[in-house]
Amino acid sequence: MTQVAILGAGGWGTALAVHLARAGHDACLWGRDAALVDELRARRANAVYLPDITFPDRLRVTADLQDALAGTPFIVAAVPSHGTRDVMRRAAPFLQRGATVVSAAKGLEQDTLFRVSEVIEQELGAAAHVAVLSGPSFAAELARQLPTAVSVASRDSTIVEQVQAEFRAPYFRLYGTSDVVGVEIGGALKNVIAIAAGVVEGLGLGHNALAGLIARGLAEIARLACAAGGQRDTLAGLSGLGDLVLTCTGSLSRNRHVGAEMANGRSLPDVLAGMKMVAEGVKTTDAALALGLRYGVELPIAAQVAELLAGRKDARTALYDLMLRPQRSEAG
Repeated sequence: MTQVAILGAGGWGTALAVHLARAGHDACLWGRDAALVDELRARRANAVYLPDITFPDRLRVTADLQDALAGTPFIVAAVPSHGTRDVMRRAAPFLQRGATVVSAAKGLEQDTLFRVSEVIEQELGAAAHVAVLSGPSFAAELARQLPTAVSVASRDSTIVEQVQAEFRAPYFRLYGTSDVVGVEIGGALKNVIAIAAGVVEGLGLGHNALAGLIARGLAEIARLACAAGGQRDTLAGLSGLGDLVLTCTGSLSRNRHVGAEMANGRSLPDVLAGMKMVAEGVKTTDAALALGLRYGVELPIAAQVAELLAGRKDARTALYDLMLRPQRSEAG
């Protein structure tokens, strides 16, 4: 079985590390916080993110990046998007040439607007093959071995097949695609729409409003993805519609939680201060709008979410400004 390194000891990184160790790999979970790593090693569980999941015997934990990567041909990057460049830059000297790096983060780099796989490729160069893992997947459910289906994307079909082979399990199914752009834009933008979905929930606006938001949110994501070079069909699949539905309706959604709490009158700093995990949509919203501006694509839902997050509008005003926009063709 393959030696695997998982970079990022948050909920998703931990869940993937547990899964890969259960699948028979020798897995090493790396975290940048030495105190957290010591606790994980002592407890054999991640009390912060997945307290009920005991680590398999084949999973070890380290705060030493060189130790995690030594002789490792298969790496999973599960660091939040805003920390990916720094970690990849630090990892580059220790990387085995020809290694496969699977990006498991969803977001856009704020200043550059690069997708996460682009950041990884820039920092690692030709030394690594990069793939993207994305789709409707709450960490807690994967860790509990509940049925989960995701997309894996790479321009190289042999890399797609490798990732499918290394990750597969009776409860975990991976569908391959070459549309890296569509998969990453879908994974990033769905978090922004989920904040709006939380507003709908928090204001008690009902199922009609939520269904309409999801449908128009998907149209918004697809417009941007296609303008950036993605394929429209991809957004009808797991990394588009599937992930969007889960994040907009699931009680475990961090981004939905942000919107619901702000709809109830809490400030963004107050909401974030009470959260253990990163809500990627908060950082992605402005980047998505900037990317839309670059491609000449209108993102009306993201624009109102940005107004809410910046404190320029309250939740109800932002929502009704969205509803009162000029009506248009659904295909537009």
